[in-house]
Amino acid sequence: MSLQSKISEDVKNALRNQEKLKLSVLRMLLASIKNRIIELKNKELPDEQIVAVIGSEIKKRRDAVYEFEKVGRQDAADAEKDEISILMDYMPAQLTEDQIISLIDNTISELSIESIKDLGKLMKSLMPKTRGKADGALVSKLVRKKLDNL
Repeated sequence: MSLQSKISEDVKNALRNQEKLKLSVLRMLLASIKNRIIELKNKELPDEQIVAVIGSEIKKRRDAVYEFEKVGRQDAADAEKDEISILMDYMPAQLTEDQIISLIDNTISELSIESIKDLGKLMKSLMPKTRGKADGALVSKLVRKKLDNL
């Protein structure tokens, strides 16, 4: 079963079980997926691209949480966090910080990186390995920390 089919099935289940928040989030997600399909002029998206759409939606909500907390709107921030947790159910298993550090170490040794000057080269190699499995901001932060210590 494709990821899009699973999401559609979960929309039906949320409708049956009267889970309003989950239904709302999943309908929004399906709309985003359909917009992406139209944008790419495809009939269907592969699961990797659906994961990218979900990641984009999660990033939007994380940014909103940050902004809401900055202005003292904790209720709105909590609502966004609830939406993030629903979306995270459709993402691949996330890498732990230790796993990300291990990937960084392996990539540094593979590419013979010696200083912060090679940050772009390192990130270019790392991002395909972590896409959908780790937050890009976290990966970037860990890479910078590692390169500062070289």
